[in-house]
Amino acid sequence: MSDRTTQRPPATPGTGHGRISTETVRSIVDSHRTRRTFWRRLALIGPAFVAGAWQFGPGNLTTAMNAGALYGYTLIWVIIVSTILMIFLTDMSVRLGIRTPVSLISSIKDSLGTWAGVVAGLGVFLITLCFSVGNAVGSGVGLSMLIPGTSPVMWTVICTVLVGTILLLKKIYGVVEKILIVIVALMAFCFVASAFASNPDWAAAGAGLIPVVPGGSWLLIIGLVGTNFSINAAFFASYGTKARTRTETEYRDITIVDTIPGIVAPGIMTALVIVVAASVLGQTGADTPGAFTGLAKIFEPVAGPVGAWIFALGFFGAAFSSMIPNCIAGGTMLSDAIGRGASAETLAARLGSAFILAFGLGITFAFAGTSPVQLIVIAQALTVLFAPILAALIIVMANNRALMGPLRNRWWQNLAGGIGLIAVVALSIRLMVSLIGG
Repeated sequence: MSDRTTQRPPATPGTGHGRISTETVRSIVDSHRTRRTFWRRLALIGPAFVAGAWQFGPGNLTTAMNAGALYGYTLIWVIIVSTILMIFLTDMSVRLGIRTPVSLISSIKDSLGTWAGVVAGLGVFLITLCFSVGNAVGSGVGLSMLIPGTSPVMWTVICTVLVGTILLLKKIYGVVEKILIVIVALMAFCFVASAFASNPDWAAAGAGLIPVVPGGSWLLIIGLVGTNFSINAAFFASYGTKARTRTETEYRDITIVDTIPGIVAPGIMTALVIVVAASVLGQTGADTPGAFTGLAKIFEPVAGPVGAWIFALGFFGAAFSSMIPNCIAGGTMLSDAIGRGASAETLAARLGSAFILAFGLGITFAFAGTSPVQLIVIAQALTVLFAPILAALIIVMANNRALMGPLRNRWWQNLAGGIGLIAVVALSIRLMVSLIGG
């Protein structure tokens, strides 16, 4: 036979015997794209870690340390449940960030009406106002503890001006952010070391996984949920995902390297904060509810006299680093809600960010004589009043078949989201009853 009779035409996309279909080619290409190396997967880290870092601020530390000091290990279960629910809501938001054409609020307006998008943006904005109080108070208190005899309010003013300057001069933000990350990491290391150096009762800590509500603990529980099941941070994760132009083929790796560890890490840290506080400060809560000097003793087992200095430095770092993303997110959401663009660079976003900073400063001045610890706890608790609306919108949009396609919620994701929604609704009602009755 001649060569011509033995040769076969090259396989080309199409249909028929001996040919590779277009779908097969596409699946092969996608599989190669998704087989990422370890380092390429690490490059996907982003939105969820930002959300986790945002929630691990002064409000988180204050409520967790008070929980351990006042009620021992009994409220650890609140952190575990909040962290699990936070993973599901953040995952929904990440998928929405992948699928939405412009932004989450824009898609809410297209699907549910302009009013729904406006409500969502205002909801996030109002929550960031509450968080701004803890950030402002925490930054001032942290620096006043580092430099005894100075006024916390004076330092709050200085920190607010510095954040405003950083937002205007974005080139220095990267440097400041790296310094603050190192400071917060130092404090995180001390919490881990203290969790073992303080010789806690690990059996009692394990018992804290069983849901128990001690008498008089409801406000603190609401504050813990408000800062650990941070629905506004989950909501904003969609914007971080969109800004990084993540794709469906990257979703699985995003879940493994970003969504789960980014939310679990601060959850573990918060649980350790409760363990250390319960072990070091005891269950009497002697002087902790009204004074940060009592909370500063938390690092004495591992660092001795230097422990108070590390606590003050780390607490300032957590507060100051949270001030920046908090006001950026609030301003961006407000701008998007009123139709001025889903960017922190718009005039509306800048004005919104400035108002958030001014609000935190104003509340610090107005309640200068109030216990800073109690003020932070109350501010964190108030965030749950607006959380149900955001949670409901995330769940509804994640079930939108036309928008989400193959990334639409499954039944078990809806189950977890529904439990989270019911929890924040119940806590909101509980808080409103307490406010009206008290």
